[in-house]
Amino acid sequence: MTTFRIGEAAELLGVSADTVRRWIDSGRLAASRDEQGQRSIPGADLAAFARERASAPDTGAGSSSARNRLRGIVTAITKDQVMAQVDLQVGPFRVVSLMSREAVDELGLEVGSLGTAVVKSTNVVVERPDH
Repeated sequence: MTTFRIGEAAELLGVSADTVRRWIDSGRLAASRDEQGQRSIPGADLAAFARERASAPDTGAGSSSARNRLRGIVTAITKDQVMAQVDLQVGPFRVVSLMSREAVDELGLEVGSLGTAVVKSTNVVVERPDH
């Protein structure tokens, strides 16, 4: 059975280790102590918790067939005469979008503003690290 330590769970959920500890202490997230007395979270329980958190409605979302919505903060914008690159920090992940300069201007995007990367893809590769 796969288990995760608090720091690993925090990284996967995009929150601090203290937040994960509070969730465990309040009973929102199941954890047990391993042989060394460290708290560990069963992978299946962590996955269920992540699904539950992700299923919260996105009040800023309109109707769309895209299901992958990643909310983050704009960390960089590079523009030329026609195109722009927008960097969005989503938890521990950097998401980069290429769009027209006009779209950046119309959306009012600037460094420090909130944004949601909406991804619709029929080809997503899932890798698993070697053990």
